Amino acid sequence: MTEPEVIHSWSAPRSLSTSLMYSFAQRDDIEVVDEPLYAAFLKATGVDRPYRDEVLSKMEYNGHKVVNDIIYGSGSKKYRYCKIVRSCVSSEHHISKQRLFGLPSELMSKGKHFILIRNPLNILPSFEKVHPPSFLELGLGELVSIYSDLCQMGTPPAVIDADELQRDPETTLRGLCDDLEIPFQVSMLKWEAGPIPEDGVWAPWWYKSVHESTGFSSPKKYPRTFPLSHYDLLEQSLPLYNILRSHVKHKSSLLSCPLPPPSLPVPENAKLLAWVGDEILPREMAKVSVFDSVVQGGDSVWEGLRIYKGKIFKLEEHLDRMFDSVKALAFDNVPSREEIKEAIFRTLITNGMFDNTHIRLSLTRGKKVTSGMSPTFNQYGCTLIVLAEWKPPVYDNDGGIVLVTATTRRNSPNNLDSKIHHNNLLNNILAKIESSNANAADAIMLDKDGFVSETNATNIFMVKKGRVLTPHADFCLPGITRATVMELVVKENLILEERRISLSEFHTADEVWTTGTMGELSPVVKIDGRVIGEGKVGPVTRTLQNAYKNLTEDSGVLIPTYQEA
Repeated sequence: MTEPEVIHSWSAPRSLSTSLMYSFAQRDDIEVVDEPLYAAFLKATGVDRPYRDEVLSKMEYNGHKVVNDIIYGSGSKKYRYCKIVRSCVSSEHHISKQRLFGLPSELMSKGKHFILIRNPLNILPSFEKVHPPSFLELGLGELVSIYSDLCQMGTPPAVIDADELQRDPETTLRGLCDDLEIPFQVSMLKWEAGPIPEDGVWAPWWYKSVHESTGFSSPKKYPRTFPLSHYDLLEQSLPLYNILRSHVKHKSSLLSCPLPPPSLPVPENAKLLAWVGDEILPREMAKVSVFDSVVQGGDSVWEGLRIYKGKIFKLEEHLDRMFDSVKALAFDNVPSREEIKEAIFRTLITNGMFDNTHIRLSLTRGKKVTSGMSPTFNQYGCTLIVLAEWKPPVYDNDGGIVLVTATTRRNSPNNLDSKIHHNNLLNNILAKIESSNANAADAIMLDKDGFVSETNATNIFMVKKGRVLTPHADFCLPGITRATVMELVVKENLILEERRISLSEFHTADEVWTTGTMGELSPVVKIDGRVIGEGKVGPVTRTLQNAYKNLTEDSGVLIPTYQEA
């Protein structure tokens, strides 16, 4: 007899934990133990079960003895598989569980561990076969705690999803065996119908479907109707399931094959915090309702803000434009200017973002009581979103960028006035697709008469024989950076002209640059294959870049608590 290496299977009830135990029981190198701590749980908590007395009479309920003599006792096989369903442990934090049952720390610190989860949508409809469900009985909070404890010990457990186990048993089991560092055995895929000697006393109440099975059954094509009596419990438990599911290595999707996680342009943004509604949330939890107007129809306004050395540049001007857009779109129940400022400050301070930061500030018409176009459905008030990211200027402002002209024309005020800074950006996105297909930074968009309006993302300027020209803001957005640069042009004693400009004038310009909060002043060195000027940053562009840089350093709204290093 030797001491086997223990494999702990942590799971919630109704999550195929018994089928998985049967699977491991088919191996020639593993002995299985069915919920060895269940009697200790019943004894310590007083929870009633129809089989309570029988369990207490047939199983050891001294938790310390269970851990030492049963879980970690000697055995005849190389491995011991211990199925531990959440209902056999306390709802307290795991350290408290150990104190409650007098369990030694070895329960967690020794052996191999993995967590089996299942979507509460699939658990709750079948739970009432024996007793009503509760947040405690579902045990997802406890599983999150166990995952956290094991991570803190330096041994993060593998997480597998019961739904994946049903869809593709072999791939899921092979992956689990790899994580546990044990060889996969084909015998794990099938077993004979009927009970096994290792079944717990409670098997007649819970294991009927497993006893009728000979392997993992394929998931049903369509789910059961969800009982609305469990809706509140679903709301409470689903976020915890999603926390654990984010750690599943191999996930399938109903609609398509999942893509590998992309790399982020700025890796530090993986752990940012965003303001949504009236709270600050981690990146992956920062979401709006499917009933929100921005989802239903792009019904929202937005601003881009930049932070330089503890100050928000042109904040008041951006808020002026946001409130103009809000008024033009007839939003109701709009947060006050001071409330929006506070949300911005709190988001920046919480993230520790005081420089080299861009904010996407959005205000949607808010959540609707039912899907549809009518603003009368918006009865919850507006939704405020403050998305702050570490983001340097997005264009090559030293070497210059290349533009192409899009076939997509800029919206006319006859259709949708660009002076409303709205989130319905399909007009711009179609042009951006054209520039991306041409491997250009952005696309120039013409107005209905064929004159240059702006690019898909920025305003545009040109220099010809010492004169600075920019299109009228008839079709384009009158940008905050555009207005700032126009002021700088005058301050630098340059001639400024605002008029209709044809595309050929831009092709033959001495210098061209674009302006925007996200990219600042970006020199253009080529348009539609034509080299602009000498194909490098021109003197007027460089002068204005320097003037703009000085302005960002000297002005802006100070972020509370910021102290310059």
